[in-house]
Amino acid sequence: MRRVIPTLVLAFAVAGLGLWLSGAGDAVAAWAAQGQRQFQNAMADGLRRLRGGEPGALAALFSLCFAYGFFHAAGPGHGKMLIGGYGVGSRQRLLPMMGIALASSLAQATTAVVLVYGGVLLLGWSREHLVGVAETVMAPLSYAAVALIGLWLAVRGARGLWRTRRIARPHHHHHDDGPCPSCGHRHGPTMEEVSAIRSWRDGLALIGGIALRPCTGALFLLILTWRMGLDAAGIAGTYVMGLGTASVTVAVAAAAVLARDGATLWLDRAGRARALFPALELLAGALIAVAATSLILRVI
Repeated sequence: MRRVIPTLVLAFAVAGLGLWLSGAGDAVAAWAAQGQRQFQNAMADGLRRLRGGEPGALAALFSLCFAYGFFHAAGPGHGKMLIGGYGVGSRQRLLPMMGIALASSLAQATTAVVLVYGGVLLLGWSREHLVGVAETVMAPLSYAAVALIGLWLAVRGARGLWRTRRIARPHHHHHDDGPCPSCGHRHGPTMEEVSAIRSWRDGLALIGGIALRPCTGALFLLILTWRMGLDAAGIAGTYVMGLGTASVTVAVAAAAVLARDGATLWLDRAGRARALFPALELLAGALIAVAATSLILRVI
């Protein structure tokens, strides 16, 4: 069973990529965009009912917010691309990877709250100005950050492949960072400690790159609730929306890690798993950088 599940996920991931490249991704994007428009209209109606004091209106609003977050995440976006690419190309374990996906969605919600209330209360911005800042300033910055992260992963993968090649050469002796036999002290961190530090840095970089661009649906909700005097409901609904987004990104993270593990199991049988992780990191980083750069070119 330990081999079957990752192998099945790998097969589904390859099939899904094939469908996406064949044009099915455009249909999914159109479906998601239509769903977002419908839920925006429903949220506006739900807010009017909430202000009118109708019973169950708050629960209905939160349900709509969660659904909107799901449809938003199902559409095209760099968050899934970055989470999925890193999950495939890194050695990150399943639960931490899912935690990064969840944290990035909630960080996006926080960015929306800070932008709206900072812009409205401190700078007196209008709704149009807020959306303009999000789309013309923060979105390109987020894409640029994601492109840099992708480039960083690609370079790190290339260096990993080079180190793997050197280790594979005959008569090459690998020295670890254990205690020195002459003095009994360590002169550097262990590989496990280096990996742990790198994972924390990677996680923070991923979360920051994704969080730079707030969800437009969250901006829409926060501005409406501010005008109606329903600030608490708007802020809470924004985080519920983030949970809806996380329902997709966490699934992407899990699928990426399990697909990577499936590939590792197959290559282990052939004795070729040593170079897998750096090769995947190089490939995933390059794809992320190219895709994020194309998004930058669309908005400038």
